[in-house]
Amino acid sequence: MGAQIHTAADSEAKVALTRNKLVLEQARAIGLLGSAKNTRLSGRVSSDLIAAAKKRAHVTSDTELLELALSRLALEDDFGARLVKRKGSIPSDIDLGI
Repeated sequence: MGAQIHTAADSEAKVALTRNKLVLEQARAIGLLGSAKNTRLSGRVSSDLIAAAKKRAHVTSDTELLELALSRLALEDDFGARLVKRKGSIPSDIDLGI
């Protein structure tokens, strides 16, 4: 049982790290991330929130967490909103072959 938990945790970490890498690569590719770090961001938040976010994202530094979170937000698509907006746009008499 312990080996399975360890393997599941390793798998989760691998997935998170891969996802993080892809998000940051995409942000870098469209110019959102680069060598220039010219803005400082500060705010007061719960240390529990920071710890939980770092644990979930498998990151260790505050900067890494901020870059990842902001990149995800900036790159987030509007699929859900577009899907809901299309509700009722397919004619009811269309043959879907089901």
